[in-house]
Amino acid sequence: MHYVLIYIHGFLSSPLSVKAQQAIKYMETHYPDIPMEVPEVPNYPQQATTLLEGLAKKHQGKQLRFIGSSMGGFMSTHLLEKFGGKAVLINPAVKPFELLQDYLGDHVNPNTQKAFTLTESHIQELLNLNTPKLTDPQCYWVLLQTGDETLDYRQAEQKYAASKLTIEEGGDHSFVDFDKHLPAIGKFLFES
Repeated sequence: MHYVLIYIHGFLSSPLSVKAQQAIKYMETHYPDIPMEVPEVPNYPQQATTLLEGLAKKHQGKQLRFIGSSMGGFMSTHLLEKFGGKAVLINPAVKPFELLQDYLGDHVNPNTQKAFTLTESHIQELLNLNTPKLTDPQCYWVLLQTGDETLDYRQAEQKYAASKLTIEEGGDHSFVDFDKHLPAIGKFLFES
């Protein structure tokens, strides 16, 4: 079985995020034969979609696996519904098109120093990616912490109710102690 893992970081993050680096290190040690892609996702939804769908197409014929954090969880869901596979979502954004209404205007990604401007058209691009219904909820494992200060974890709890759910009390949006879940994440993605 040929797998590929695509790790998708969140909004205003980068491949250098703590979780991305922990996942890379874990994969190198425990699954060295499985290729892993950790792209720098563009700040604009349509550019992000083009890049990520291009990666999925590049690996067609392989078993696609995703780890997505926050906005990366939203994008992972879009990709899984379009291309198939399995995904682990960490504090995923469920309705970023609502959340980002508060972020319209100019920004600088603190990790990449790239400046960008969010407009209503970008909100529409996110709406176009929405997946109100999951084809196979069993293909998802969703990790949530109730102390997430950015997203209401109950939105994900509701959307992914038929999926494997882990809900931890406390924590925060970064998902505290993510690395402790990596052995189980590896089993879910590659051994079940």
